[in-house]
Amino acid sequence: MLFFMPDAGRIDDLTGRVVIITGGSRGIGLGIVRHLAGRGACVVITGRKQERLDALSIELTSGGTEHLVLVADVANRDRAFEVVAAVIERFGRIDGIVLNAQSFRPVTPLLDVTESDMDLLFDTGPKGSLWLMQAAVPHMISRSWGRIVTMGTSMGLTGAAGYGPYAASNEAIRSLTRTAAREWGRHGITANCVLPASAAHRQPPGATDDERSLAFAAMYADNPVGRDGDAEHDIAPFVAFLLSDESRYVTGQTISVDGGGIMRA
Repeated sequence: MLFFMPDAGRIDDLTGRVVIITGGSRGIGLGIVRHLAGRGACVVITGRKQERLDALSIELTSGGTEHLVLVADVANRDRAFEVVAAVIERFGRIDGIVLNAQSFRPVTPLLDVTESDMDLLFDTGPKGSLWLMQAAVPHMISRSWGRIVTMGTSMGLTGAAGYGPYAASNEAIRSLTRTAAREWGRHGITANCVLPASAAHRQPPGATDDERSLAFAAMYADNPVGRDGDAEHDIAPFVAFLLSDESRYVTGQTISVDGGGIMRA
């Protein structure tokens, strides 16, 4: 069992904190994992591809990071409880969860959205987020300390055309986050939602003229900072803040970490 000994000089220190990151084997989740590992956290990573998790485990082992990798489908409620049980068995505690994983569907006009589109996005988005909260939060309550970070999208605020199901499911995640903050705040648990901007990891390498690349180029041409967000160095540090002692009076909030991109709306 691990015991957390905070650094008296830094209340945002994450040394010894045990954090579960869903969808942590690639993209924004991978950037968050690497940053938290660099801050001394013990990281638990879930994903759907064993080979990606194995490769990440090798990387973390070489860096001396205490970690656990687990294959999991976030839509499976029973698996959420199994993941938490494995974490408790290994580390004896859960300090934070970063609910990053969610399936995605191609850009689709509302008139063409299918029932399966809606089911997939809600099963892996708000429902998946709730299942892991239900599994992890009792362990946080028992210690009167915990941090929940959900990941959303500004498309829910701006009404981006073609992203209706994705945006709607993320608005449900934001709503759950606020309710979590309200219900569990007296137990020392905070819950906040981050709206990140990080498209580069999804963009085809070297692509310059496909429709998606052009859309991303136009997006960042109008971004106040003028570039895409880096998952590890731009977005993850703010997630780390929300997982720390230093964020103890911030809860129920939606924070855009997007270089000011939300101001395009």
